Amino acid sequence: MSRGAGRIAVVVLSQGNRPHELRRCLDSALAQTGVELDVLLVGNGWTPPIPLGRRVRTLALPQNVGPAAGRNAGVRESTAELVFFLDDDAWLDDPGVLRRVSDLFAERPALGGLQLRVRDEDGTTLRRWVPRVRVGDPARSGPAFALCEGVTMVRREAFEQVGGWPAAFFFGHEGIDLAWRMWDAGWELHYSGDLVARHPATPATRHAQFYRLNARNRVWVTRRNLPILPGAAYLAVWTATSMARLIRRPAAARVWLRGFAEGWRTDPGARRPMRWRTIGKLARLGQPPII
Repeated sequence: MSRGAGRIAVVVLSQGNRPHELRRCLDSALAQTGVELDVLLVGNGWTPPIPLGRRVRTLALPQNVGPAAGRNAGVRESTAELVFFLDDDAWLDDPGVLRRVSDLFAERPALGGLQLRVRDEDGTTLRRWVPRVRVGDPARSGPAFALCEGVTMVRREAFEQVGGWPAAFFFGHEGIDLAWRMWDAGWELHYSGDLVARHPATPATRHAQFYRLNARNRVWVTRRNLPILPGAAYLAVWTATSMARLIRRPAAARVWLRGFAEGWRTDPGARRPMRWRTIGKLARLGQPPII
Protein backbone atom coordinates (compact mmCIF):
# COMPACT_ATOMS: atom_id res chain seq x y z
CA MET A 1 0.00 0.00 0.00
CA SER A 2 1.04 3.60 -0.57
CA ARG A 3 1.86 6.10 2.15
CA GLY A 4 -1.68 7.52 2.10
CA ALA A 5 -3.43 4.16 1.99
CA GLY A 6 -6.17 3.65 4.52
CA ARG A 7 -9.76 2.59 4.78
CA ILE A 8 -12.07 4.38 2.38
CA ALA A 9 -15.84 4.17 2.49
CA VAL A 10 -17.27 4.17 -1.04
CA VAL A 11 -20.90 5.30 -0.83
CA VAL A 12 -22.97 4.42 -3.91
CA LEU A 13 -26.52 5.75 -3.97
CA SER A 14 -29.08 4.02 -6.19
CA GLN A 15 -32.83 3.82 -6.76
CA GLY A 16 -32.36 0.46 -8.43
CA ASN A 17 -33.47 1.66 -11.85
CA ARG A 18 -30.08 1.35 -13.61
CA PRO A 19 -28.92 -2.23 -13.01
CA HIS A 20 -26.28 -2.38 -15.76
CA GLU A 21 -24.79 0.98 -14.84
CA LEU A 22 -24.83 0.02 -11.15
CA ARG A 23 -22.92 -3.17 -11.86
CA ARG A 24 -20.30 -1.21 -13.82
CA CYS A 25 -20.05 1.32 -10.98
CA LEU A 26 -19.59 -1.33 -8.27
CA ASP A 27 -17.11 -3.34 -10.34
CA SER A 28 -14.98 -0.23 -10.91
CA ALA A 29 -14.97 0.54 -7.19
CA LEU A 30 -14.06 -3.03 -6.23
CA ALA A 31 -11.22 -3.00 -8.77
CA GLN A 32 -9.38 -0.24 -6.86
CA THR A 33 -5.95 -1.24 -5.60
CA GLY A 34 -3.65 -0.07 -2.82
CA VAL A 35 -6.42 0.87 -0.39
CA GLU A 36 -8.80 -0.91 1.93
CA LEU A 37 -12.39 -0.36 0.82
CA ASP A 38 -15.75 -0.42 2.58
CA VAL A 39 -18.16 -0.37 -0.36
CA LEU A 40 -21.70 0.50 0.70
CA LEU A 41 -24.69 0.50 -1.64
CA VAL A 42 -27.51 2.68 -0.34
CA GLY A 43 -30.90 1.75 -1.77
CA ASN A 44 -32.80 5.03 -1.89
CA GLY A 45 -36.41 3.83 -1.66
CA TRP A 46 -35.26 0.41 -2.84
CA THR A 47 -33.96 -2.80 -1.29
CA PRO A 48 -30.79 -3.97 -3.10
CA PRO A 49 -30.75 -7.68 -3.94
CA ILE A 50 -28.70 -10.03 -1.81
CA PRO A 51 -26.10 -11.18 -2.48
CA LEU A 52 -24.28 -8.48 -4.40
CA GLY A 53 -21.01 -10.05 -3.39
CA ARG A 54 -19.27 -10.32 -0.06
CA ARG A 55 -17.36 -7.08 -0.66
CA VAL A 56 -20.48 -4.90 -0.95
CA ARG A 57 -22.59 -3.96 2.06
CA THR A 58 -26.11 -2.66 1.58
CA LEU A 59 -28.40 -0.22 3.32
CA ALA A 60 -32.08 -0.05 2.32
CA LEU A 61 -33.95 3.20 2.91
CA PRO A 62 -37.74 2.66 2.91
CA GLN A 63 -38.40 5.73 0.75
CA ASN A 64 -36.53 8.03 -1.60
CA VAL A 65 -35.16 10.69 0.74
CA GLY A 66 -33.21 12.45 -2.00
CA PRO A 67 -29.52 12.27 -2.92
CA ALA A 68 -28.30 14.55 -0.11
CA ALA A 69 -30.00 12.68 2.74
CA GLY A 70 -29.27 9.31 1.12
CA ARG A 71 -25.55 10.03 0.98
CA ASN A 72 -25.61 11.23 4.59
CA ALA A 73 -27.20 7.93 5.60
CA GLY A 74 -24.37 6.08 3.87
CA VAL A 75 -21.74 8.07 5.76
CA ARG A 76 -23.35 7.15 9.08
CA GLU A 77 -23.01 3.45 8.22
CA SER A 78 -19.20 3.58 8.06
CA THR A 79 -16.37 4.67 10.32
CA ALA A 80 -13.76 5.24 7.59
CA GLU A 81 -11.91 8.56 7.79
CA LEU A 82 -12.21 9.11 4.03
CA VAL A 83 -15.55 8.83 2.23
CA PHE A 84 -15.87 8.67 -1.55
CA PHE A 85 -19.26 9.37 -3.11
CA LEU A 86 -19.80 7.62 -6.45
CA ASP A 87 -22.99 7.93 -8.52
CA ASP A 88 -24.51 4.64 -9.58
CA ASP A 89 -24.14 5.64 -13.25
CA ALA A 90 -20.54 6.81 -12.78
CA TRP A 91 -17.45 4.63 -12.88
CA LEU A 92 -13.67 4.68 -12.43
CA ASP A 93 -11.41 3.70 -15.32
CA ASP A 94 -8.16 3.85 -13.34
CA PRO A 95 -7.82 1.16 -10.64
CA GLY A 96 -5.28 3.33 -8.82
CA VAL A 97 -7.29 6.55 -8.65
CA LEU A 98 -8.57 6.18 -5.08
CA ARG A 99 -5.05 5.36 -3.86
CA ARG A 100 -3.78 8.56 -5.46
CA VAL A 101 -6.61 10.57 -3.90
CA SER A 102 -5.84 9.00 -0.53
CA ASP A 103 -2.20 10.08 -0.93
CA LEU A 104 -3.31 13.68 -1.48
CA PHE A 105 -5.33 13.66 1.72
CA ALA A 106 -2.34 12.24 3.61
CA GLU A 107 -0.05 14.94 2.20
CA ARG A 108 -2.48 17.80 2.92
CA PRO A 109 -3.96 17.66 6.45
CA ALA A 110 -6.14 20.72 5.75
CA LEU A 111 -7.77 19.09 2.70
CA GLY A 112 -11.45 18.61 3.45
CA GLY A 113 -12.79 17.62 0.06
CA LEU A 114 -11.57 16.70 -3.42
CA GLN A 115 -13.48 16.41 -6.68
CA LEU A 116 -12.26 14.33 -9.59
CA ARG A 117 -12.44 15.54 -13.15
CA VAL A 118 -15.55 14.12 -14.82
CA ARG A 119 -15.46 12.92 -18.43
CA ASP A 120 -18.37 11.46 -20.37
CA GLU A 121 -18.32 8.40 -22.63
CA ASP A 122 -16.66 10.43 -25.40
CA GLY A 123 -14.02 11.90 -23.08
CA THR A 124 -15.66 15.34 -22.88
CA THR A 125 -15.79 17.37 -19.67
CA LEU A 126 -18.88 19.59 -19.46
CA ARG A 127 -18.51 23.12 -18.09
CA ARG A 128 -20.89 22.41 -15.21
CA TRP A 129 -18.56 19.67 -13.98
CA VAL A 130 -15.64 22.05 -13.40
CA PRO A 131 -16.00 23.81 -10.02
CA ARG A 132 -14.75 27.26 -10.96
CA VAL A 133 -16.08 30.21 -12.96
CA ARG A 134 -13.21 30.44 -15.42
CA VAL A 135 -13.25 26.85 -16.60
CA GLY A 136 -10.35 27.09 -19.05
CA ASP A 137 -8.62 23.75 -19.42
CA PRO A 138 -10.61 21.10 -17.48
CA ALA A 139 -7.35 19.18 -16.96
CA ARG A 140 -5.95 22.03 -14.85
CA SER A 141 -6.13 21.36 -11.11
CA GLY A 142 -6.80 24.01 -8.49
CA PRO A 143 -9.07 25.13 -5.65
CA ALA A 144 -12.68 23.91 -5.82
CA PHE A 145 -15.57 26.21 -4.98
CA ALA A 146 -18.32 23.61 -5.28
CA LEU A 147 -18.37 19.83 -5.30
CA CYS A 148 -19.92 17.50 -7.86
CA GLU A 149 -21.64 15.21 -5.38
CA GLY A 150 -21.24 11.90 -7.21
CA VAL A 151 -17.46 11.91 -7.81
CA THR A 152 -16.09 13.47 -4.63
CA MET A 153 -13.95 12.39 -1.68
CA VAL A 154 -14.36 14.04 1.73
CA ARG A 155 -12.52 13.84 5.00
CA ARG A 156 -15.02 12.64 7.60
CA GLU A 157 -13.85 15.15 10.21
CA ALA A 158 -14.52 18.08 7.87
CA PHE A 159 -17.77 16.62 6.55
CA GLU A 160 -19.23 16.06 10.00
CA GLN A 161 -17.96 19.38 11.34
CA VAL A 162 -20.07 21.32 8.83
CA GLY A 163 -23.13 19.07 9.05
CA GLY A 164 -22.73 16.98 5.89
CA TRP A 165 -24.88 17.42 2.80
CA PRO A 166 -27.92 19.66 3.48
CA ALA A 167 -30.60 16.96 3.54
CA ALA A 168 -33.55 19.34 3.10
CA PHE A 169 -32.26 20.40 -0.33
CA PHE A 170 -33.24 16.96 -1.74
CA PHE A 171 -31.01 17.68 -4.73
CA GLY A 172 -29.49 20.77 -6.29
CA HIS A 173 -26.77 23.10 -4.97
CA GLU A 174 -25.88 20.84 -2.04
CA GLY A 175 -22.34 20.78 -3.42
CA ILE A 176 -22.16 24.59 -3.14
CA ASP A 177 -23.51 24.56 0.41
CA LEU A 178 -21.01 21.92 1.59
CA ALA A 179 -18.08 23.65 -0.13
CA TRP A 180 -18.85 27.08 1.32
CA ARG A 181 -19.20 25.66 4.82
CA MET A 182 -15.95 23.73 4.56
CA TRP A 183 -14.04 26.79 3.35
CA ASP A 184 -15.53 28.86 6.17
CA ALA A 185 -14.55 26.21 8.73
CA GLY A 186 -10.90 26.50 7.62
CA TRP A 187 -10.70 23.49 5.30
CA GLU A 188 -9.43 23.48 1.72
CA LEU A 189 -11.13 21.99 -1.31
CA HIS A 190 -9.33 20.78 -4.40
CA TYR A 191 -10.25 19.94 -7.99
CA SER A 192 -7.93 17.31 -9.46
CA GLY A 193 -7.95 17.72 -13.22
CA ASP A 194 -5.52 14.83 -13.66
CA LEU A 195 -7.62 12.29 -11.73
CA VAL A 196 -10.66 11.16 -13.71
CA ALA A 197 -14.06 9.63 -13.11
CA ARG A 198 -16.54 8.87 -15.88
CA HIS A 199 -20.22 9.87 -16.02
CA PRO A 200 -22.77 10.09 -18.86
CA ALA A 201 -23.50 13.62 -20.08
CA THR A 202 -27.13 13.51 -18.96
CA PRO A 203 -28.90 16.90 -18.72
CA ALA A 204 -29.81 18.08 -15.23
CA THR A 205 -33.16 19.23 -16.61
CA ARG A 206 -34.23 15.58 -17.00
CA HIS A 207 -35.50 15.73 -13.40
CA ALA A 208 -39.14 16.82 -13.22
CA GLN A 209 -38.45 19.07 -10.24
CA PHE A 210 -35.31 20.67 -11.66
CA TYR A 211 -36.46 24.26 -12.18
CA ARG A 212 -38.32 24.50 -8.87
CA LEU A 213 -35.51 23.02 -6.79
CA ASN A 214 -32.87 24.94 -8.73
CA ALA A 215 -34.49 28.24 -7.75
CA ARG A 216 -35.56 27.28 -4.22
CA ASN A 217 -32.17 25.87 -3.30
CA ARG A 218 -30.37 28.87 -4.77
CA VAL A 219 -32.26 31.01 -2.25
CA TRP A 220 -31.69 28.49 0.53
CA VAL A 221 -27.94 28.26 0.00
CA THR A 222 -27.82 32.06 0.15
CA ARG A 223 -29.94 32.37 3.29
CA ARG A 224 -27.90 29.66 5.04
CA ASN A 225 -24.44 30.90 4.16
CA LEU A 226 -24.03 34.50 3.02
CA PRO A 227 -24.14 37.86 4.79
CA ILE A 228 -26.84 40.22 3.52
CA LEU A 229 -24.86 42.26 0.96
CA PRO A 230 -23.01 39.37 -0.76
CA GLY A 231 -26.23 37.36 -0.58
CA ALA A 232 -28.20 40.06 -2.39
CA ALA A 233 -25.51 40.30 -5.08
CA TYR A 234 -25.36 36.52 -5.48
CA LEU A 235 -29.13 36.19 -5.95
CA ALA A 236 -29.25 39.17 -8.31
CA VAL A 237 -26.59 37.60 -10.54
CA TRP A 238 -28.28 34.20 -10.60
CA THR A 239 -31.80 35.55 -11.10
CA ALA A 240 -30.65 37.61 -14.09
CA THR A 241 -28.70 34.64 -15.49
CA SER A 242 -31.61 32.23 -15.07
CA MET A 243 -34.18 34.55 -16.62
CA ALA A 244 -31.88 35.20 -19.58
CA ARG A 245 -31.57 31.44 -20.13
CA LEU A 246 -35.34 30.91 -19.85
CA ILE A 247 -36.53 33.94 -21.82
CA ARG A 248 -37.84 31.70 -24.61
CA ARG A 249 -39.26 29.15 -22.19
CA PRO A 250 -42.03 30.97 -20.29
CA ALA A 251 -43.47 27.83 -18.69
CA ALA A 252 -40.07 26.87 -17.22
CA ALA A 253 -39.50 30.49 -16.15
CA ARG A 254 -42.78 30.49 -14.22
CA VAL A 255 -41.81 27.28 -12.42
CA TRP A 256 -38.40 28.78 -11.60
CA LEU A 257 -40.01 31.93 -10.17
CA ARG A 258 -42.38 29.86 -8.03
CA GLY A 259 -39.38 27.96 -6.69
CA PHE A 260 -37.61 31.26 -5.99
CA ALA A 261 -40.61 32.44 -3.95
CA GLU A 262 -40.74 29.10 -2.14
CA GLY A 263 -37.12 29.61 -1.10
CA TRP A 264 -38.17 32.71 0.85
CA ARG A 265 -41.32 31.20 2.38
CA THR A 266 -39.74 27.99 3.66
CA ASP A 267 -37.07 27.13 6.23
CA PRO A 268 -33.61 26.55 4.71
CA GLY A 269 -32.13 25.16 7.93
CA ALA A 270 -29.47 26.56 10.23
CA ARG A 271 -28.00 29.90 9.16
CA ARG A 272 -24.25 30.39 9.61
CA PRO A 273 -23.17 33.48 7.66
CA MET A 274 -19.77 33.13 6.04
CA ARG A 275 -17.03 35.17 7.68
CA TRP A 276 -15.77 38.20 5.76
CA ARG A 277 -12.25 36.83 5.82
CA THR A 278 -13.52 33.69 4.06
CA ILE A 279 -15.22 35.86 1.45
CA GLY A 280 -11.93 37.71 0.99
CA LYS A 281 -10.02 34.44 0.67
CA LEU A 282 -12.42 33.09 -1.98
CA ALA A 283 -12.14 36.39 -3.86
CA ARG A 284 -8.33 36.19 -3.83
CA LEU A 285 -8.57 32.62 -5.14
CA GLY A 286 -10.69 33.84 -8.04
CA GLN A 287 -14.27 33.06 -7.05
CA PRO A 288 -15.99 35.43 -4.63
CA PRO A 289 -19.35 34.02 -3.48
CA ILE A 290 -21.42 36.34 -5.65
CA ILE A 291 -21.00 34.41 -8.92
